[in-house]
Amino acid sequence: MDLSIIIVNWNTCDLLRGCLASLPAACGDLGYEVLVVDNASQDGSADMVAKEFPACRLIAGGGNLGFSRGNNLALPLASGRAVLLLNPDTVC
Repeated sequence: MDLSIIIVNWNTCDLLRGCLASLPAACGDLGYEVLVVDNASQDGSADMVAKEFPACRLIAGGGNLGFSRGNNLALPLASGRAVLLLNPDTVC
C-alpha cells in the first residue's frame, strides 16, 4: 500500500462526498486506502460513506473528537507507506 488517506468528518456530508469522489483520479496508479473518521455526524455522512464509497474504511468516532483526536484514532489502522491527513472540503 502506497498511501493511506485519513479524513476526519463532522457534519460535512456533501463536501465529504465531493472529496471522496475526487480521490481515484488524484491518486492515479498509487495503491491507496481511505479511512474516514466520522465524529458522530447528524447529517447522514456515515450512511453516505457506507452506501456510496464501500471501499472506504469507516470509523465511528463516538462523539465530536475534533481533528487531532480523530486522526489519532485512525493512524494506528493505516497501512500505507505514507499517510495523508485530508480535510473533507478538499477536492483533488
